[in-house]
Amino acid sequence: MPDAPVLVITALGDVTADLVLRELYDRGVPVVRLDPAVDLRGGARMSARVGAAGLTGGLVTSTRRIDLAAVRSVYWRRPSPYGDARRAVTPEQRFGIEQSRAGYTGILTALPGALHLNHPLRNRAAEHKAAQLATAVRVGFAVPDSLVTNSLEEARGFTREHERVIYKPVHGVHLPGPDGRNMTIWVHTVEADELGSSIALCPHLFQACVPKTADIRVAAVGDELFATRIDDEGDHLDWRRDQRRIRCSPVAVPGAVRTAVRSYLHAFGLTFGAFDFALDADGRWWFLECNPNGQWAFVDDATSRAIAHALADTLRKGTPHG
Repeated sequence: MPDAPVLVITALGDVTADLVLRELYDRGVPVVRLDPAVDLRGGARMSARVGAAGLTGGLVTSTRRIDLAAVRSVYWRRPSPYGDARRAVTPEQRFGIEQSRAGYTGILTALPGALHLNHPLRNRAAEHKAAQLATAVRVGFAVPDSLVTNSLEEARGFTREHERVIYKPVHGVHLPGPDGRNMTIWVHTVEADELGSSIALCPHLFQACVPKTADIRVAAVGDELFATRIDDEGDHLDWRRDQRRIRCSPVAVPGAVRTAVRSYLHAFGLTFGAFDFALDADGRWWFLECNPNGQWAFVDDATSRAIAHALADTLRKGTPHG
C-alpha cells in the first residue's frame, strides 16, 4: 500500500527521529508525526472502534486525517510524558492523566498489521538491567561479573572480590539538582568502605570493571549492524559525561558478536537496539547493556546516515502483508 502512512511517535526536537523522517520524506513515504501528550490535548483527535472488523478508527491532526487500520508502521521514539498523576491538583486532572496514558497508548500499540519499531511494551521489558545481563550471557556475549543487590554485606563482599568495581543504576534516572536542573548518575568506581546502610533502600548494580581501551556502540536494525568505536581523550568511565572529548569511527563487528546480537534482539522481540560494549586490550567485546530505544545520531556522519537509511527502509516496508 504505497499511500499507507508511517506514524512517528515522538516529541519536537528529537534530532534522531528527524534524520529518519528526512529519509522517509525523500522516498515519498507519507509520514504523520504525533506527540500524543501534547497534540491530543491541543486539538488533534483519535478514535478507535473494536467490533467484528477488528480495530478501526481514525486520527485527525491539524494537517492530516489517517485511517488507523491503514498505518503501515509505527516508529516509537520519545514522546512527551503525560504528566505525573500523583502531582495533579484535582481528581479530574489525575483522572485525565491516567486515562490518557492508558487510552492513547492502548490504541497506538494495537494498530492492526502495523510494524512497531519497537513496540513500547517490548521496550519496557528490555529495559531491565538484570534481564539484559542474564539474556546476554544466554546468547553468548562476554559479560562482566555483576551483582544486583540491596544487601550491604553482599555489596561489600563483591567489591572486595574484584580489583576494581563500578556502580550504575539499575534503570536510567534523572534527579532534580539544587538549581532545578536534572542530574544524571554517571558510572563510577566504588570501594567497600564507601558503602553504607543506604544500600538497603533499593537494588543497586555493581559490576567488575573491564580494563577497556575503548567503548563500542552498535546500532542494530534487524539483521543490519552499524558499529562505532568511541575513543575518549580523558579517562572517563562513562563517555557520555562529556561528548566533546570523544572520537567516533566505524569498526567491523566480529562474527560471534553479530550472531549474539541477532539472538538477543530475537529474545526480546526487538527490531532495533543500541548495544554498548567495552573493548579490552585483547580485542574482546564485553557486553555492558542494550538500550532498546537508544541514541545513535552522535556517531560519525556516514554511519548515522546509514542507520537512518536502514530504519527508514524498515519502516517503509512495514509488515510483509502491509
